Amino acid sequence: MDEILKKLEEQNKELEAIKERNRRVEADKAWEVSWTRRLAIAVATYLIAGIWLVLINDTYPWLKAFIPSMGYILSTLSLPIVKNRWIKRHG
Repeated sequence: MDEILKKLEEQNKELEAIKERNRRVEADKAWEVSWTRRLAIAVATYLIAGIWLVLINDTYPWLKAFIPSMGYILSTLSLPIVKNRWIKRHG
């Protein structure tokens, strides 16, 4: 009887470990597609591009810095469409 209880306890521990891993994986997936992540990257891109353009004395650096930031945001909007088409063809 002790052996059976020990196996059940071990299986419960393994199941809990799997559930915890699944929670982490789901959280990572949610982060990857979140608007918080997208906006953080867009803002960082804008700041880096803006600072670079100021350093090289370009005209209208902060206006021009919008171009790579908006390009990134637009790419995140179009990639799910491309991904779904790819999955249909290759999946």
